[in-house]
Amino acid sequence: MDDTQDQELTLFRDMLERFIQERVESAYADWEAAGLFPRELWHELGEQGFLAVDIGQEQGGFGADFRFAMAVVEAFSRANCNAIATSLAVHSDIVAHYLYNHGSEQQKQAYLPGMISGACVGAIAMTEPAAGSDLQGIKTTARADGDDYVINGSKTFITNGQHCDLVIVVARTNLDARASRGISLFLVDAKSQGFRRGRNLAKIGLHASDTSELFFDEVRVPASALLGPLDGGFGMLMDELARERLSLAVGAVAAAEGVLAQTAAYIKERQAFGQPIGAFQHIRYRMAEMATDVRAQRAFVDECCRAFAAGTLDVATVSMAKLSTTEMQNRVADGCLQLHGGYGYMSEYGVSRAFTDARVQRIYGGTSEIMKELISREILQ
Repeated sequence: MDDTQDQELTLFRDMLERFIQERVESAYADWEAAGLFPRELWHELGEQGFLAVDIGQEQGGFGADFRFAMAVVEAFSRANCNAIATSLAVHSDIVAHYLYNHGSEQQKQAYLPGMISGACVGAIAMTEPAAGSDLQGIKTTARADGDDYVINGSKTFITNGQHCDLVIVVARTNLDARASRGISLFLVDAKSQGFRRGRNLAKIGLHASDTSELFFDEVRVPASALLGPLDGGFGMLMDELARERLSLAVGAVAAAEGVLAQTAAYIKERQAFGQPIGAFQHIRYRMAEMATDVRAQRAFVDECCRAFAAGTLDVATVSMAKLSTTEMQNRVADGCLQLHGGYGYMSEYGVSRAFTDARVQRIYGGTSEIMKELISREILQ
């Protein structure tokens, strides 16, 4: 970026930090207790210009640099507001970009302006109760019926499931072909007859992010709801996974930076045996180890962000980033909790939230085990 873009990015980050401090931090504990943050926050985020910031101006967006989009994920993750970071990433960095990169002009105009303003919240319904990370195991179907498609099936673990207005549904459209050649994506309005939200699922972390079961019972959508080519859904999913996994890596590093800074402040204040616990060699060395771990992953993620912006980020590299950063986030969150002693186990201390929120990072977006499989295929081919 040039100097002007650097200055704009700095100002944008300052705006994000002020918004989080003034609007989010004081209410976040209440949202965690309630199991989701309020719907009106989406409108406020849109009014501030924090949603889908790198969508083009022709669709009502700002056309900002990719790093502005990642700055949003970083700010909420570093502030230990990971539930909001996750919901925003799904909305802005996944659903909006499926539409922007693969949608028709009519589809883009119908949904993207609302997603940018916060009037339309996006979700993607991919995971199923019996399929997990295995896209080949998808059972949800969409059968052609005249000029329409009729969708039947169920999905689970869907982020933004309670608030969503638009759902991108992954469904089988050719039962005689492998899933890689027989699945399609559909844009389903949450007001569609036959669509039903299940319960808001209880999780061990990310409490303020709504995560739901979704049910589709003879949901009829027009042929114009097909996103991209018929039976071409698998390719689109693969195309967009790089951005999804990179945003998870960005959030992981920022969350680790945040909890490490919080812990550094704590050990300077906490007294034991007549001195701050940060004066003990073991604790100083443990902090040094974690800071080095975070710094190394920051350098790797920044490299990946530059590669993504240049269009050169490959599957193996982004898989390495997702694997290494999320594993690091969990190590650091665990180490920081340990340095808080018994207080780290108390929910009133933010480190406990950082610890429980971190655990899912090694699961969604492709488990650590799936990442290792993808990496090994590349290096052993």
